[in-house]
This record gives sequence, C-alpha cells and structure tokens, in this order.
Amino acid sequence: MKRKSLQGNPCPVARSLDLIGDWWSLLIIRDALAGTRRFSDFQKSLDVAKNILSARLKNMVAEGVMRLEPAADGSIYKEYVLTEKGKALQPVLIALSQWGNEFMYEPGELGSVMVDTKDRQPLQKLQLVAVDGRSLKPEEITTKFGVAH
Repeated sequence: MKRKSLQGNPCPVARSLDLIGDWWSLLIIRDALAGTRRFSDFQKSLDVAKNILSARLKNMVAEGVMRLEPAADGSIYKEYVLTEKGKALQPVLIALSQWGNEFMYEPGELGSVMVDTKDRQPLQKLQLVAVDGRSLKPEEITTKFGVAH
C-alpha cells in the first residue's frame, strides 16, 4: 500500500513528517550527527535492510537533507554528509531524546543522555520560549495560518 504524500499539506508538522517521519530516517540523521558517513557504517549501526537504507538515503539526498561526497580518505567510496537542512534537525532529535529519557525508562534503567562535548554535562531541557522570553506551556501555544517564514 502506497503512503499518502503530505507534501502539499498546510501543516509544517505534516510536511516534515512526510520527509523524515519514519524511524529509519530519524535514526540515520542521529547517526550522521554522531559522525557516521558511509553506507556500510549506517547499515552496521542500524541493522537495517540494505534496500530500506538505500531508499531512505536516496530520498534524503534528493530532498537536500544529505549530500554525497567523495570519501574523505581518498578511496573510491562515497560518503553521506548532512547539509545545513539536515543539521537543523538536531533540536528535533534532542527533544525526542529528552522526552524519551523522561517517559520511556523505568527508574534506574540504563540509557543514554546527550551531553555538551566541552564539559560532558547533560543538555538543558529544551523549552518553548516566547519572543519576549517567557517560558510557554502547551496550553499557551496555538496555530496561526499565514506565510510560513
């Protein structure tokens, strides 16, 4: 069954999920942010079928989330590198990680935490902040339709 495209949807959440809404795409981006660049390394890390990985990488290149470059070591291989559009997904992954740490683990269960590379301390929890600096609660946020940016 072919999935319905949300590309023309007026909701930015729907459009974003159309591109990166399956778990493999987000895990590929997670690994790329951590420095993974080669197809074989993504495949090994994720233990995903090659056809699925190939399709996701091809789509992310076509959509400008990643680009293919010659291997940094001068070999004949190609490497997948995040573009600025791809790197801009990092806060999404941090938000998912923080939410998962808060709600998906039992007390004392081992997991992972994103930390600052300089002092190795956990990142401050992402917050929704108004233009005037106020921290916002979910009930203080609504949707307004208009020009996207």
